Amino acid sequence: MTDHPEHVAIGMILRPHGVAGEVRVRPLTDRPRERFGALEKCIVLGPGSEERVRREVIGCRFDRDFVLLRLAGVDSMEDAAGLVGRILAVEAAEVLPAPPGHFYPWQLAGARVETRDGRVLGRFIGVEPGVAQELWVVGEGEREWLVPAVPEIVVEVDVAGRRVVLDPPEGLFDL
Repeated sequence: MTDHPEHVAIGMILRPHGVAGEVRVRPLTDRPRERFGALEKCIVLGPGSEERVRREVIGCRFDRDFVLLRLAGVDSMEDAAGLVGRILAVEAAEVLPAPPGHFYPWQLAGARVETRDGRVLGRFIGVEPGVAQELWVVGEGEREWLVPAVPEIVVEVDVAGRRVVLDPPEGLFDL
C-alpha cells in the first residue's frame, strides 16, 4: 500500500451548463470554494482506469452547492457533454492541507494499529460512514473490524509515523 494515491478526486462532472462548454460539477471536497476558487489545472479521469487528461481551468463560479467550470479545450455543449460522469482530480501533492488535528483517510492507509501497550491489532484500511460516528476499518489478514472513531477509543493518531493507538472496548477484536 502506498502512502499517497497518485490523484485525489475533487469533483464529478454532472452535465453541461450552457452552450459555451461550461460544466456543472458536484464537489467531492468539504471546502469547495477554497479548492475550486484557486484551481488552475486539474486532471479529468476517464472511464478507463488509465485515461487521464490534464486541463487548464479557465473559469470558475459557484451556483449554490455546485461549481461551474470552464476547462481549456472544452468549447461547446457537445464537448462538455462528452465529459459527463468524469471525475476531476488533482495531483496528491496539490491537495489542500487538512485542517489542524485532521487528516485524509488515505494518509493513514496501511498504518499500524496497536493498543496502548503496543499489541499490534492490524492495519488501517479506511473509513466508513456510521450512524453516530465514522467507523474505522482495521484489518489483519482476512479479518476486518469496524472501530468507532471516538476519542474514548482512538487514543492517538500519528500520520507522519503511520501509527494509530486504540483503547478498544474489551472483546472488540475477539469477534
